[in-house]
Amino acid sequence: MMAAIYQEILHAKQQKRQLLAILLDPEKLEIIQVKPLCVKIKKSPATHILVGGSTFNGHHLDALIQEIKKHVALPVLLFPGDYKQVSAYADGILFLNLVSGRNPDYLIEHQVNSVPLLQKTNLEVIPTAYLLIESGVVTAVERVSLTKPMNRKDVNYVSQTAKASEFMGNKLVYLEAGSGAKQAIPLEMISHTVAQIDIPLIVGGGIRSLQGIHKAFEAGATMVVIGTAFENNNSFFEI
Repeated sequence: MMAAIYQEILHAKQQKRQLLAILLDPEKLEIIQVKPLCVKIKKSPATHILVGGSTFNGHHLDALIQEIKKHVALPVLLFPGDYKQVSAYADGILFLNLVSGRNPDYLIEHQVNSVPLLQKTNLEVIPTAYLLIESGVVTAVERVSLTKPMNRKDVNYVSQTAKASEFMGNKLVYLEAGSGAKQAIPLEMISHTVAQIDIPLIVGGGIRSLQGIHKAFEAGATMVVIGTAFENNNSFFEI
C-alpha cells in the first residue's frame, strides 16, 4: 500500500506548506454532533482530522469515523490513547511511541497488542515519536501513561530525544503539551528540534489563538494540532 498520507506530510515539509489538524476526542463527541461540527471544519483551514483521546473506552469509534467521513473529505488519522482505539474506517494511524517516558506499556506493549487489530485493516501506519513536554498542568497523558513530561527548559535534551527517535526509524516527531495545557510548546524548542531532525515535526497542546498557530509554523512545525481551543469554540477560525 502506498504511504500516501505520510508522503503528503513529507512533501509539505519539503515545500514549507503549513498543515493544520483538528483533534476530535471521541469521549466528548456524540454522533449527532458530527454533522454540524464538520460544517465548521470545512470552513476552517484544516488539512487533516485526528481522532483519539487518552481515556476513551467507548464503543462508537467506528460509527463516529464513518459519520465524519460522510461530511468531510479530509484524511482521518487515528491518534490512539491505547491499543484498542483502532478503527478500520479511518485512513491511517499515528503509531505512537511515547519516547519521553520510560513506561514499557507505552514504549512497546500497547503497540504489540495493537498488531492483531491493525492487521485486519488497510490503515496507513505512520511510526510517530511522541514527546510529552511539561505545560504547567498535569495532563491526561501524564495521568494515564504514568510518565513525567520532559522539562520545557531542556531544549537540547528534547531535540536529542527527537533525533534518537528518527534514528530508530520513526517517520514523524510529535511535541505535545497535552490537552488543556496552560503553556504551549516553547518556540525555541520547536525551532531547535526542527534543526536537528530531517523528518516532519507535529506540534500540539496549549495553542489557543490563530497567532499561536502562526508562531508555531514560523518556528518550523510542519503540522499544528488544535484540540481544546476548537472544542471549546468551533467558530475558532471564523473572522
